Amino acid sequence: MGLLVDGVWHDQWYDTKKSGGRFERQASRFRDAVSADGSTPYPAAAGRYHLYVAMACPWAHRTLIFRHLKGLTDAISVSAVAPLMLSQGWELPPGADAVNGATALWQVYVKAAPDYSGRVTVPVLWDKETGRIVNNESSEIIRMLNDGFGDLASGPDFYPQALRPEIDRWNDLIYPNVNNGVYRAGFATTQAAYEEAFEDVFTTLDKLEAHLAGSRWLCGDTQTEADWRLFTTLVRFDAVYVGHFKCNRRRIVDYPALWDYLRALYQAPGVAATVDLPQIKTHYYGSHATINPTGIIPKGPDLDFSQPSSRAG
Repeated sequence: MGLLVDGVWHDQWYDTKKSGGRFERQASRFRDAVSADGSTPYPAAAGRYHLYVAMACPWAHRTLIFRHLKGLTDAISVSAVAPLMLSQGWELPPGADAVNGATALWQVYVKAAPDYSGRVTVPVLWDKETGRIVNNESSEIIRMLNDGFGDLASGPDFYPQALRPEIDRWNDLIYPNVNNGVYRAGFATTQAAYEEAFEDVFTTLDKLEAHLAGSRWLCGDTQTEADWRLFTTLVRFDAVYVGHFKCNRRRIVDYPALWDYLRALYQAPGVAATVDLPQIKTHYYGSHATINPTGIIPKGPDLDFSQPSSRAG
């Protein structure tokens, strides 16, 4: 996992020494928005925008799900990087990038900002017209896909006005403790930092289990963005985070309500096609040499997300 310094690529892992062994995620740098009302420099338009994603990445996975659920698959094109992230970072297979012809994602960043310094991450929302990155923050991209494309989009509103305070409260709990919590555990380089993150992960999963035992979705009977933001971590948990990131107190299949909830989300029309467990496992176990130096990819576990769910339908 490298980074750019003044537009020059460096193959460099995270430095956790100055943070006491704690993994600290860099804030996203491109924060513009697509708008349906012309209030931003990036108006909604079919065929103008392009997503760079990784099938393995939970942050990019959010955007693929919203692109599908909001009926934007024909309006927004996609390039998927290769699963392994090695000395060149995220690489693009031959012919994968019909927009910029890049072979590595850092080249896309440099094209948008020649002196860019920072990590090169997915997802990236690219504007074909201006040749710029609109945004590389997944939480903001899914909001754009939800309501920034106007009549081009369809499907339910996943951030309804009346539920926004509740959705925001769930996001504020789940992001640091679960979505990023598994990374804080997996990328920690001291025992104390790992145990701190580990406890945050499972304290929060326990709270979610208790809540979902009596609620169909996080916000009652309304499915919202908070559910999908949680889903992309849950669907990776037993296959990767339990073993690779040492989040092994319990699996999701050991939580009756969370396991039922996860299956219901997975079974939503079209969502299963966005989940690629072989790529997910290849990426994590094959890319993080500091954690898994042999690069051996586990064959298991056997997970059946197609089992009937009491919440489906």
